[in-house]
Amino acid sequence: MVDDCTGMDPIPSALRSTVTNPMDQPTLTPRKAFVRDLADGQPVDSVFVVRDQTRRRKRNGECFLKLQLGDVTGAVEAVVWERVDELASLAPAGAVVRVVGAFENGHYGRSITVRALRPAAEGEYERCDLVEGPLIPYESLTEALEELIGTVQQPHLRDLLARLLGPETEVGARWREAPAAKYYHQAYRHGLLEHCLSVAQGVSAMASTFQGIDRDVAVTGALLHDVGKTEAYVERGGSIELTDAGKLLGEIPLGYYIVRRAIERIPGFPVDTADAVLHIVLSHHGKLEHGSPVVPCTREATLVHMIDNLGGTLGSFDRIEKSLADGERWSGFDRGISSSAFFARREAA
Repeated sequence: MVDDCTGMDPIPSALRSTVTNPMDQPTLTPRKAFVRDLADGQPVDSVFVVRDQTRRRKRNGECFLKLQLGDVTGAVEAVVWERVDELASLAPAGAVVRVVGAFENGHYGRSITVRALRPAAEGEYERCDLVEGPLIPYESLTEALEELIGTVQQPHLRDLLARLLGPETEVGARWREAPAAKYYHQAYRHGLLEHCLSVAQGVSAMASTFQGIDRDVAVTGALLHDVGKTEAYVERGGSIELTDAGKLLGEIPLGYYIVRRAIERIPGFPVDTADAVLHIVLSHHGKLEHGSPVVPCTREATLVHMIDNLGGTLGSFDRIEKSLADGERWSGFDRGISSSAFFARREAA
């Protein structure tokens, strides 16, 4: 249950931070302070995206606000102790805000104590500093996708891919725009396209290495394995949230029904082929405890699961590396890889 924190006496103006007046002058644009570069005790006056907002109560019953602020290098927790109702209305998830406060790396971890914030004005930030995206241009990703789909020989599978991933279709348009995850890998616009394409390209390359694999089925399953995320996630201004359907049903059941409905509309779609593709969608997490209702029972499903897991893990390394300061080689413990990450020095090109 979320507290509404209403009924609190307003804080007298004499006790409010005096930095609110300078913040009203959008021409005073500070240099961007990136999350990865924040140091203990550092004053903060910079622009961030609000990725999450939660209201909490102190032991005395008074409200405070917890924010997750982010930019292209990572995320940091922020705490608002005063003027909670007012500042909460200015900082919903997805908002771009200018924040004044102080960063601490103390007993309770890394956090910014917010003294003031307001919506960021135009000209105070570059969007590319706040929101990530694929390193490969979107147009190159779509060209590679069309090229790969063109190698699928079975006509029913080609039809299925056209119905679900064609740019003119509702599902295809969402699939090309959606993030691949909320946090761990490719958690940005076009991330799902980037992830599924890389998995399918890896599956295509490996299919010729091992005997007995139906390449067309494996590539089709790889491209469609995460299609349920088109209904499970929503991205607003850099904040990625689970939809009601994503929370209630989960992305795997959602994906299964999207693919099955499309198959049922294709006349004469072979039953065995339908089962093979649907099995990939259902089993791609690999284990029951990881959310799959069945474990991989075919060569094709096993291959897709393995490459999908590899792609997600390597995507976590990309995320971690962006969060490290220049010259830093070790990360802290990261849940995405269940370890710390090490990055060797690279010679300049």
